[in-house]
Amino acid sequence: METIFNNTQVAFALKTDTELERAYFLFKMIDNEPLVRIGTAVTNFALKAHLPVEGLIRATVFDHFCGGVNEEDCLSVVDKMFTKDVSSVLDYSVEGKEEEEQFDAALEMTLKTVEFAEEKKAIPFAVFKPTGLGRFDLYTKIGEKKPLTIEEQKEWNRVVARFDLICKTAHAKNVALLIDGEESWMQDAADDLVTEMMRKYNKEKAIVFNTLQLYRWDRFDYLKKLQDQAKTEGFFIGMKLVRGAYMEKEIKRAQENGYPTPICESKEATDANYDKIMIYMMDHLDTMSIFVGTHNELSSYKAIELIKTKGLSKNDNRIWFGQLYGMSDNISFNLAENGYNVAKYLPFGPVRDVMPYLIRRAEENTSVAGQTSRELNLLKAERVRRKSRKL
Repeated sequence: METIFNNTQVAFALKTDTELERAYFLFKMIDNEPLVRIGTAVTNFALKAHLPVEGLIRATVFDHFCGGVNEEDCLSVVDKMFTKDVSSVLDYSVEGKEEEEQFDAALEMTLKTVEFAEEKKAIPFAVFKPTGLGRFDLYTKIGEKKPLTIEEQKEWNRVVARFDLICKTAHAKNVALLIDGEESWMQDAADDLVTEMMRKYNKEKAIVFNTLQLYRWDRFDYLKKLQDQAKTEGFFIGMKLVRGAYMEKEIKRAQENGYPTPICESKEATDANYDKIMIYMMDHLDTMSIFVGTHNELSSYKAIELIKTKGLSKNDNRIWFGQLYGMSDNISFNLAENGYNVAKYLPFGPVRDVMPYLIRRAEENTSVAGQTSRELNLLKAERVRRKSRKL
């Protein structure tokens, strides 16, 4: 197969020389695991002590991985990427909130991003996290089938109402909606709720998308059971496929609580699981739509090959590729250059509130074998290319 992901001129076409150097500096830092740990601890301390570090964070790691501090702030980035046919998914990346007022604020922000998606061709999806709309521990209690108190039931009813309002609005405005996956011990409750939304709003096509975290070995069985339900009840399935973001937490909790780990036994097993489910969904596009969320080149090439061998259009709207802003530009921009549907997750929110997301990003890059070194090699290659061009 023709290799397309090594074209750094296409990958970094939108980056100025200064932005390229900043990216190189950041990934050099992330490549050093002890430095990431120290930097994370220092940043958390500085923010908790209210030291004036937000400007420094904004000028470095924030602007590389985030679109802005609010939705309006993101629009220049959205428009700029769309000049290269790379779409955006505005992702309100404020994590770890626990109060009803904060959940209502996240609801309003998500509804606003649905409106943005309706108005702008460059924003084909809206997105939210289940725990953006309700307490983590409440999802966990429901997933474990524990009885709720009267107050907890009222609280859960409010969570359901927030979900329903967003999904109903997305359906009315014909905007596809991605719902992120989280830790396995709260995910059962979220899965059941998302399935209910699919039953209501995916009657004509996939509007509501759940997320399959495919470092979990049980997700293929889950998908097939959902497929049986969808056939019986007459709704379409939308799924975002990712490998997963909480592996260390998952393994640690399983060990501490004495149950089998939900995580595949190896990276190779995870890769095989990802590709198997991607192939399965591609075989069932009559009832499924797929968002191929991956930074893995081999999985991306496999998806390209499937599209080709099945005689599908490159821009078939049932198939989208997605990567995170600030990462894997070689995949995103080269896919778009070759005519495929691509959307970058574009996180936004106040600098202080988005720091948990940014810290998780840095830790994931450090722990995923080869991710940071690949980014560095591509950035090095583009630096060399630009220098040779100037000679």
